[in-house]
Amino acid sequence: MSAANNAPNILISAAGEDAAWKEAMVARLPGAKIVTGDENYDPETIDYALFWKQPQGLIKTLSNLKAIFSLGAGVDHVVSSPSLPADLPVIRLEDAGMADQMVQYHLYAALHFMRDFDIYSDQQAKADWTQHPVARISKCRIGVMGLGALGAAVATALSSLGFGVSGWSRSMKAIDGITTFAGKETLGEFLGQSDILICLLPRTSETENVLNSTTLSFLPKGAAIINAARGAMINEADLLRALDTGHLRGAFLDVAVTEPLPESHPFWDHPKIRITPHIAAETRIEESVEQIAENIDRINRGETPRGLVNRETGY
Repeated sequence: MSAANNAPNILISAAGEDAAWKEAMVARLPGAKIVTGDENYDPETIDYALFWKQPQGLIKTLSNLKAIFSLGAGVDHVVSSPSLPADLPVIRLEDAGMADQMVQYHLYAALHFMRDFDIYSDQQAKADWTQHPVARISKCRIGVMGLGALGAAVATALSSLGFGVSGWSRSMKAIDGITTFAGKETLGEFLGQSDILICLLPRTSETENVLNSTTLSFLPKGAAIINAARGAMINEADLLRALDTGHLRGAFLDVAVTEPLPESHPFWDHPKIRITPHIAAETRIEESVEQIAENIDRINRGETPRGLVNRETGY
């Protein structure tokens, strides 16, 4: 039998961080029975599962789940499972301390190009003291692809600093100070006015390879790309071609199709690419646990949880 409403059975599978998540969950829900994947438990008694890159086939064993919580902003590792029941709620973290980190990362990366730090880095290697005019921040047009919680936070923060910011998403969003576009029919127009393109799209079947030879060609000559979403958003061969032909100025990449990035990958030593190892924003466990506990309470009261994933769109 399932646990009582106020004392749920919870399973944690968090890609090697199970112990930290369990400690925090036990502190927040002391009455709950909380186990990790390497402990003995009865799969039929599990009410809630907390997953990050869970083992393949695990979902199929949990026949009485009320919901799955993704321990990150992305949910592709859950919704892509072929054994996921169609009616089982999947809940994502709405922020969990990631928004501020994403803002910091993208401000640094945007300034890297706007203030010509990429050029000065190359000049330093040549002992070249050439100075370049400082661009006006208002003349630097930033486009943000993906206007969910993280994309909206980044767009709003950059706009507040004086950048000219526009945003693109699957459906129309209204954000103060941001010019917004929606739908495939507006993508070319949006890209055409993005001197720096930020990708914060969720990973779905529609967004994989969304930045390819065709869409990259819509960007203004000399544009730059920042990607801290998923590596699958960009066709890597097409990106390299756009950089090598001079159409694109550079790329600031926190993600890749294969992670860790293989040592032999051409991104590592490409002069126009800056690499960081998927560190743009980490999930803060304390904030996450609070969200999860509150959503368990909502579900037990018969209410709709926050961060509920639309299974049709994948986010």
